Parts: sequence; C-alpha cells; structure tokens
Amino acid sequence: MLAAHTPSAMAATAPGPIKPRRLREGDTVGLIEPAGFTDDAFDLDLVEDTIRAMGLKPKRAPHLIDRFGYLAGKDADRASDVNAMFADPAISAIFAVRGGWGCARILPLLDWRKIRSNPKLLIGFSDITALHLAFAAKAGFTTIHGPNASSSWGQYSWDAFRAVAFDAGTPTLTNPQGHEDRLAQRIGRVRTFGTGVARGRLLGGNLTVLAALMGTPWLPDFAGAILFIEDIGEAPYRIDRMLTQLKLGGILDKLAGVAFGQCTDCGAAGPSYGGFTVSEVLQQHLAPLGIPAFQGGQFGHVANQYSLPLGIQAEMDATTGTIRLLEPAVS
Repeated sequence: MLAAHTPSAMAATAPGPIKPRRLREGDTVGLIEPAGFTDDAFDLDLVEDTIRAMGLKPKRAPHLIDRFGYLAGKDADRASDVNAMFADPAISAIFAVRGGWGCARILPLLDWRKIRSNPKLLIGFSDITALHLAFAAKAGFTTIHGPNASSSWGQYSWDAFRAVAFDAGTPTLTNPQGHEDRLAQRIGRVRTFGTGVARGRLLGGNLTVLAALMGTPWLPDFAGAILFIEDIGEAPYRIDRMLTQLKLGGILDKLAGVAFGQCTDCGAAGPSYGGFTVSEVLQQHLAPLGIPAFQGGQFGHVANQYSLPLGIQAEMDATTGTIRLLEPAVS
C-alpha cells in the first residue's frame, strides 16, 4: 500500500485558483516575447502557422519583433505587451513565443490589478517560469507550464495540451513509451527517491529561475505543494547549489512531493572522476525529505512534454512517475 502525503491543514483549506476559460476553436490568442527575442521572421511565420494549426487565431503583441540587446525590447515595452494582452477582451489566452532571460525584470512593471481582473491562460516554459510563479503569488489563477509557441509541438505535446486547455480534462500525465531497439528501454524511465503518493497544489518550473526569485515577493507559498522542476545546461554542482538554496530557504521542507523532469545537457563539462551526477545530487537532497520524489518526468527542454497547470490540485505517484490532475485547469 502506497503512503499518501497530503498538504498541511492550512494549505488544504486555502481557496482554490480562479479558472480561466477553456480554449475553443476560433479563439484569438496573443503572442508575446517577455524574455528573449526572435530574430528570424520565418520563425515567427512558423509560430503563427502552429497556432492556426491548433484552430486558433494568432495576434502579435505590439512590440513582438523589438530587440534590446539580448532582450525582446525594453522592459517597459515587454511589460506593456503583457498588460495589453490581458486587457484586450478579444484575446482568450496568451502564448509566450520563447524563453531566454528577462521575465523577472518586468514583474514590477506588470499591472496586477488588470491581470487579476482578466484571468486568461498563460502558456510557456523556461524563463516564463518567472511569470508563472508570480501569477501564482499575485494573480491567483491557473497558468500552464507547457511548450512555448515556437516549440516543435509534436503529437505528444499537442495531445497533452489539448486535454488540459481545450477539453478541461483531468488526465494522468505519463511518460511516452520507448521504442528503442534494445531489450531494456531507456526512454521514459524514472528514478524514484521517495516512494508513495503525494497530493497537493502543482507549483514549479525552471529550477534556475525559481532559485533566482528566492527572497523576492514573487514566489507563492509552497506549503503542501507538489514541486515540479527542470533545467538545461547546468552542471551537477550548480543543481546542487540551487537545491541547497531551496533547502536553506525552507521550501523543500514544506513540500508534499517533488517531480524532477528533464535536465538537458546537465552533465559535467569534461571527465569528472569522483564528481556527482545529477541523479546523485537529487538523491542527496530529495531522499532525506521523506516524501514521494522522482526524476525523469516528461517536461523541460525536450521536444515532447506534457502541460502542467500551476495552482491546481494533483496527485503524484513517485513509483510510476505519473502526475494525475485532480481538477480541471480551466472552466
């Protein structure tokens, strides 16, 4: 019998999130670049065709093609685009075209009263984590950690997103089955650090972005939450450093469970005899928590990933590496 880890009594009685309206075919959705820029017009054409293939109508934010250094325009302009999309009654949801860096810079410039008054799905991942976490803390409605508009959107990603955003479903999110020419499949495997089933509010995103928001007012309360995290291009010692920061900051000790997704290109730069792997670092940090925890969920900087709604109640099975949504993310 699997042990169940549930949120604290305080977290359990907290009001649930506001549910944005589900997407419907024919809806107009906004395209924003709150972080890095896209410098190829062909890429933006492809993004718009992807949105149309979903049965939706794309609308570019006014500053979508701006550039300011490595950012997609100046902070005030990128923030203005976010504010405008939430204020526009013709816009049903907002897709981030890409991540990069820069979302945290615009958080103080967002019109939180306007955003709270116009709940709409915000979709994206990577640096968009800063917006997701800030929305969870300040806006109180569901957002979706899922592919950016410029992601490849294979069938696996599309089916997962459609089930959550269009169908208002409560799917069980599972890894794709491997079809390698080998006796034991490597694709889709999970590693369990703490067995059992956890129930709680889904919160998380990119580990680097989350750690960078520590000590700011832009993080939600993680008490009783299921934390999902992923990363890219980080050496094991940096993953260690950031998890240590979450531990010292009191976040890890509040959690009901942890799901670590994909850590793309996170190996040591060269031979590291005697060094730790990412899995060993996770073992050191997660196993002592005594809560359900696993590595290998199909989310992060990978071609196919499932969509994780922040703020809703979910159930995570650390042995099978699955996450079951307990309520719809949309109304």
